[in-house]
Amino acid sequence: MNEDITFIIDSTRESMQSAVKHLEKQFVNIRAGKASPAMLGSVMVDYYGSQTPLSQVANVNTPDGRTISVQPWEKNMLQAIDKAIQIANLGFNPMNNGDIIIINVPPLTEERRLQLAKQAKSEAEEAKIGIRNARKEANNDIKKNEDVSEDIQKNAEQDVQNLTDAYVKKIDEIFVIKEKEIMTV
Repeated sequence: MNEDITFIIDSTRESMQSAVKHLEKQFVNIRAGKASPAMLGSVMVDYYGSQTPLSQVANVNTPDGRTISVQPWEKNMLQAIDKAIQIANLGFNPMNNGDIIIINVPPLTEERRLQLAKQAKSEAEEAKIGIRNARKEANNDIKKNEDVSEDIQKNAEQDVQNLTDAYVKKIDEIFVIKEKEIMTV
């Protein structure tokens, strides 16, 4: 097979892998009932005038399945962290005891579980769109390549389609697992 075609297929594979990785990262932010430090991954704290990720100003732990504890490295950051968690609008009510911030993760209601499942489905669809866009780009690049015969172009397009099918299937599998995790009480 032609070098250009091989390059196009390899870069398409990378692009599709990054879409799957992005989906997995998004799924970490969708909580499924059990407390996890990743739930606070999007929280940005005002650290001496600059917005800093919470994980860079505090130690975030989960002592049990329903609690997240946030222990700042500097005690004077407690108020800023508390405020940042509330501003992040994650549905948590942080409790500040003067040393650490404790967040009780409430059990999910059925309605909230359905919302989260819908959000997960939406994220999975976004990932599929990314994969289909990668396929479209690859097919356009293959068609632009005039140095190769039509047979090689058709075979390359079939390879790209096989990649697309495999990654869409992978996304469906990841979604099914996440949906089950969300809906399990």
